[in-house]
Amino acid sequence: MKIAIFADSLPPNLDGVSRTYLNIFNYFEREGIPFKVFSPFKPPEEFTWANSVHQVPSLPFYLYPKYKIGLPDKQEIFRMLDEFKPDLVHVSSPTFLGQAGLEYSKKNNIPSLAVFHTDFASYFKYYGFAVFENVCWKFLLKFYNQFDRVLVPSRDLLKKLNKRKFKNLELWQRGIDLRLFNPAFRNDAMRKLLSPAGYPILLFVGRLVKEKDLADLVEVNRVLDSDNFEYQMVFAGDGPMRSELAHQLPRARFLGYLKGKDLSQVYASSDLFIFPSTTETFGNVILEANASGLPVIGVKKGGVKNLIEYGQNGFLATPHSAREMASFVRLILKNPGLQAMMRQKAIHFASQFSLQTINEKLIGIYSKLISDIPTIRAQQSEYFFKS
Repeated sequence: MKIAIFADSLPPNLDGVSRTYLNIFNYFEREGIPFKVFSPFKPPEEFTWANSVHQVPSLPFYLYPKYKIGLPDKQEIFRMLDEFKPDLVHVSSPTFLGQAGLEYSKKNNIPSLAVFHTDFASYFKYYGFAVFENVCWKFLLKFYNQFDRVLVPSRDLLKKLNKRKFKNLELWQRGIDLRLFNPAFRNDAMRKLLSPAGYPILLFVGRLVKEKDLADLVEVNRVLDSDNFEYQMVFAGDGPMRSELAHQLPRARFLGYLKGKDLSQVYASSDLFIFPSTTETFGNVILEANASGLPVIGVKKGGVKNLIEYGQNGFLATPHSAREMASFVRLILKNPGLQAMMRQKAIHFASQFSLQTINEKLIGIYSKLISDIPTIRAQQSEYFFKS
């Protein structure tokens, strides 16, 4: 089985999508699965699979320059793929690069698979372009409905896309490295560094961007401050909102992007994770926090609500309700018995999402799609002639 992958986000860019592909490629390499990747990013040589990545020309995305818009040379890519002879094309995003992958699969009658990683349509309202949301949905429907299979990370998104008439959908959730995200990384020196006064540590990990609803987190901090509640807010991540957040939350700690052992220690050495985002298709950081022993406060919208069992591994608040989120912060941090119980429930919940299990399922999806493609093509031909 040979896989051609068109991935718009890879290391050194750090986000949930790039971490997903990092884990997939590590697994492919371990299992001896041949793969060829096309991306606007070129991973550093520390990744042993970096030579499998062909970097395409790109331009920075004007709203967030750390992201790149790939401008693929289709002739060059198609020539490389003709030599590689893939059995399946896997596309990560509805971009120029993703379109190139789709075109190659159609031209060569190869099974095509796309992943709905990001709810792009929901982002427009955060940047003053809400009028374009419906146009974006129409484009996404047209793009994704050309694929033989579309993988969706959460049940909430699966239901949403079904209502919008997306076809060929299948649930494929995410996994985490349970060796990397683990309570064993809890470190007293790190706790002292994060909270010199010894206050409980409230953690957020992720990109510092508007679509993570970080304005709500500012309000949560204001509610807690008005109640004279003692805590330490910590942000691990970076993005265009960092300077604005630092101005609004002068007592918060901003650590920038972290990875490896540093990130593991920050997670495990904190007390509670808070994540106000309403736009998540899954929410990898929820699992990372749970696996590290942190209960999570999230919201009742998007993929997050499928990962939090109310009162067990966390609490779900009404979206944009700072007071409700703040009340859950106080409830957990003022009740050591409740926090200890939720800590154990969180670790147990995350243990169900090991990388091995999730990656094995992906290979199973690939294999079934490849074996089913003659039947799929026959059904498509029959539909075409009837219509």
